[in-house]
Amino acid sequence: MNLKQLIEQYVAFRQSLGERFKTNAAILRAFARVIGEVADIADVRVEQVSAFLVGAGPITRTWRVKYDALLGFYRYAISRGYAVASPLPAVMPKRPLSLIPYIYSQDELRRLLQATDSYQRLRSCMEPVTVRTLVLLLYGTGLRCREAVGLNRADVDLEGSLLTVRQTKFFKTRLVPFGPSLAQALHQYIARGQRPGPVSGDQVPFFTTREGARVSQETLKGTFRRVCNHAGIRRHDGGRYQPRLHDLRHTFAVHRLTSWYRQGADVQRLLPLLSVYMGHVCLEATQVYLSMTPELLHEAGPARTLGKHGKLRYCALIGLFVRFSVWLQSRRRMENQRWRTSKISPWTKSSRTSMSWRILAQQLIGNIHWSVSSSSL
Repeated sequence: MNLKQLIEQYVAFRQSLGERFKTNAAILRAFARVIGEVADIADVRVEQVSAFLVGAGPITRTWRVKYDALLGFYRYAISRGYAVASPLPAVMPKRPLSLIPYIYSQDELRRLLQATDSYQRLRSCMEPVTVRTLVLLLYGTGLRCREAVGLNRADVDLEGSLLTVRQTKFFKTRLVPFGPSLAQALHQYIARGQRPGPVSGDQVPFFTTREGARVSQETLKGTFRRVCNHAGIRRHDGGRYQPRLHDLRHTFAVHRLTSWYRQGADVQRLLPLLSVYMGHVCLEATQVYLSMTPELLHEAGPARTLGKHGKLRYCALIGLFVRFSVWLQSRRRMENQRWRTSKISPWTKSSRTSMSWRILAQQLIGNIHWSVSSSSL
C-alpha cells in the first residue's frame, strides 16, 4: 500500500480515539516525504529508516520520539496486513544526557525586556509590545508557550487577575492567578487596541499579529531567538541548545523556589501548590524544573545559616533534594491516581466557589508575588 496514504489512515485512526496526535503525525508525514510520497510501504529499507532517525547531527532525545512514532505506525500496519515486518533498528542507541535548561538571571531578564523595543531591523508581523507582554506572561506565570498563545480574550479576567488555560498538555483546564504587576502589563497591552481578526466571539485571540491573527508558536519562538541574539544572551556552558523560550518556565520555577527560601517559607509544603499552578499531573514532574543555581544553593533552607562552611552548606542542600525525591516517590502513586481520574484540575471554575479552592488560592497568591514589571526587573 502507498506509504503516504497508509500514514494518513493511521493518523485518522489515532485521532478518532480522542488523541491530538499532532507531533507524531508531523513526524510520520516527514518520514513519508523523506522516503518518497509515491513509495510503497513494502519498499522501505532499514537504511532509510536509520538515516531518518539519526538526522543530520548527533543522536538526541528526538531519536526516541521519532522511533516511538514509527513503532506505533508499523504495529498498526503489521496488525492489518499492510506490512510483514518492521524495518526499525533492533539495537537502541545509548540514551543521550537530559537537556540542561538555561536559567535566566535577573539582569538577563531586564536585557530581554529592553531588547523587545529595539530588536527589529525590519518591520515584522509581531509588534514589540506583543513580544514584551508575552515574555512577561511566560516568566510571570510559568505557562507553556502553547498555553500562552492559545489564550482567548474570554480566558483573561483582568479584573479578577485570573487566566483560564483550556485543554492543556494533559487535556485539562486550570485557572492561573497572577499578581498586580502582570495585571498592569496585560491591561496596557489590551488597551492599545487590536485590528479585528478572522474570528469573533469567545474565540478572539488575546495575543495577535499586526494583521489580527493569532500568534503562532513558531513565530514566537523565532522572534524570541532574535531578541536573545540582540540582547547578547547566549550560553557558554557547552549546552547543545541556546537559551530557549521554554526556559522561561524553568526560570519561573527556580526563581520562585529561591524567593521562598529567602522568605523563610516552608518549601516542602508549598511545592504541591507550585505543581498545581504549573499544570503538572504529578508532583514528580515539578522536579524537572528545579535546576541547581548558585542563588538557590546560597538561599536553600537551613544551609544558609552555616556561614563559611561551604561544604556543609552544599551537603545540606543535596540532602534536601534527596529528601524531596524520596517524598515525591512516596506520593507518586496517590497523586497520579488523583490527577488522572479527574478531567479538570482543582483550579477549574466549577470548584471556584468552594471553600477549599478559596483557601488554596489564598495560599498560592499569599506566597507567590510575581515581580514582572519593568521596574522590578
